[in-house]
Amino acid sequence: MKNTAKTAIHFTDNYLLNPTNPISVNLIGAGGTGSKVLTALMEINESLIALGHAGLQVRLWDDDVITSANLGRQRFFESETGLYKSVALINRINRCIGTNWKAETVKFEKDKFGRIPEKARAIITITCVDNVQARFGVAEILKEISYRRHYQDEPKYWLDFGNSQDTGQVLLSTIGEIKQPNSEKYQTVASLPFVTDEFGELLKQSEQEDNTPSCSLAEALEHQDLFINSSLTQVGCSLLWNLFRRGMTEYKGFFHNLKDFRTHPIKVA
Repeated sequence: MKNTAKTAIHFTDNYLLNPTNPISVNLIGAGGTGSKVLTALMEINESLIALGHAGLQVRLWDDDVITSANLGRQRFFESETGLYKSVALINRINRCIGTNWKAETVKFEKDKFGRIPEKARAIITITCVDNVQARFGVAEILKEISYRRHYQDEPKYWLDFGNSQDTGQVLLSTIGEIKQPNSEKYQTVASLPFVTDEFGELLKQSEQEDNTPSCSLAEALEHQDLFINSSLTQVGCSLLWNLFRRGMTEYKGFFHNLKDFRTHPIKVA
């Protein structure tokens, strides 16, 4: 008997494919992964514009200042030490391609009165944070802003990058349900769970006890393989690019192991 199980597919939110304005993106974290994701977003932006799309409007969040330990593994130069990471990177991108992207020199978190940051709303949120608590904080903010109906910059997707020394994962979540077209061919999936809901326990277990900042590049390399950030970035941003280019995805992320060069995709259902 023929197996009639349909392939599960998530169709990209329609506004991402035909926007009237550039798609707003909040990129949280400007370190080893975030600095490289920003470069990939620049490439996606330029490619989308060449295809007649409105492109991206990125806001980079990081309250960290560049130190000599960041040189080499991250996208920084010696002349930039002492500057905010977010400002140095955004200035460079804007000069390079003439965009008007923005830098925030604060953490993406609630203030001491429980208020959400003013520019927290974006159609796509991308997290490149180095601790689990920050992820749970972002999840809380995204849930809260998704309840406030408000047509501009309606939050749609959350893409989370995370890694340890030589392994990592990238996961795509929807913020609420994304309206799916009727399909005879595919089983459509409207909602992709938050990484904190689906893998929350796993994230907490995997968090290393030692989260001290590295004082030198040599010390930083003890904590993280030289190419784990960039290999995660390329595959993860390819997932994002496919959402725009193909308008659909069978996968919502992957587990990645640089030690034995394996990447294991995660299906949407």
